[in-house]
Amino acid sequence: MAIFQTEIKVHTSGQGTYEVSDKAHNALSVSGLQNGTLSIFCRHTSCSLVLMENADASARSDLEAYMGRLVPENDPLFTHTYEGPDDMPSHIKMALTRSSETIPFSDSQLLLGTWQGLFLWEHRYQPHTRSLIITLTGE
Repeated sequence: MAIFQTEIKVHTSGQGTYEVSDKAHNALSVSGLQNGTLSIFCRHTSCSLVLMENADASARSDLEAYMGRLVPENDPLFTHTYEGPDDMPSHIKMALTRSSETIPFSDSQLLLGTWQGLFLWEHRYQPHTRSLIITLTGE
């Protein structure tokens, strides 16, 4: 078994989903590994990772709108609001989703489904540079 690890940066322009499937594919290509698993970890508490439909952007828009209704801003019970109305909601949205994903690969190809994409989900209004750690284990 071999292990390959790299860090990738994702520049966001505010709330929304940003596909990182190509960045994961590139890391796999550079690793030289053929078969195994890719693990990707998001090093932040106000954004998350999600496997989601990548063919029709309205599926992601619907997900984002639903999460906004589920975790509304300006809840009077929130006390962690130092960085604005999206502060605590961004942390809750991250906790309700995922900070890591594991995807198998074979013949140097990620085994994502036909309509699956890997997305960084930015929960904050302000632009950020997000750090993702990709670890590949295999042969």
